[in-house]
Amino acid sequence: MATGARDARLNFRLPADLKEVIEEAAATLGQSVSDFAVSTLVRQARTVIEQRNVTVLGDRDRDRFIALLDDAEARPNPALLKAAKRYKKHLG
Repeated sequence: MATGARDARLNFRLPADLKEVIEEAAATLGQSVSDFAVSTLVRQARTVIEQRNVTVLGDRDRDRFIALLDDAEARPNPALLKAAKRYKKHLG
């Protein structure tokens, strides 16, 4: 978890029974409720972001993708050339 000034807040209400579950889990790990909540939220947030950034291919699409990479005669189409040019312009 990042260190530094703790100047941002999240405030929310939840049912008492859920709060009790969270308190029990935090105590089991020897953490404060705040530390437990922050670490759990951050871990889940990172998982969601990672899943958003990953494309999962089925067998057919994976095989097609690999075949295209292996095709020595394949040439980039105009859209790919344009995207590469845009990439180089923005990211060097």
